[in-house]
Amino acid sequence: MVHHRLRRFNTADTYPEQQLANDLAQAVVAEGTVYLRGQIGQDLDTRESVGVGDVEAQAERAMANIAMLLEESGSALDEVTKITVYLTDIRFRELVYRVMGRWLKGVHYVSTGLVVSALARPEWLVEIDATAVIPASRRAEAAGIRHAKAAERGELL
Repeated sequence: MVHHRLRRFNTADTYPEQQLANDLAQAVVAEGTVYLRGQIGQDLDTRESVGVGDVEAQAERAMANIAMLLEESGSALDEVTKITVYLTDIRFRELVYRVMGRWLKGVHYVSTGLVVSALARPEWLVEIDATAVIPASRRAEAAGIRHAKAAERGELL
């Protein structure tokens, strides 16, 4: 079985203040399933927080990141099967779910929503993780997309 790990990083770079050194990836593709790391209001290229204090802006960035990672994986938003949403305040629910509804109109995925006391950084108000599929008929094409996108970023899979 081949796993492709996209956008690998080490937490020492992402969270230098937290004394961590875990090797992670933003996405893992295994046997036609795409598993995404929870996405927040952060630019994946610069690691800068986006929308500090604005849960809608953070949800927009999280969904944009999900769309980008799915594209880089050879999947797409309409192939999302599961979403898990973490909110730091129940009052954010409607705002965040409206943003998700625009991005995922007509998809009919399953969803779990949780309210948590905090996320990894105090400025992050919402985290959204997603699982998607790549139909068997497109898996070879999707693998080619992954390799091409990784090469554009100077990354090996």
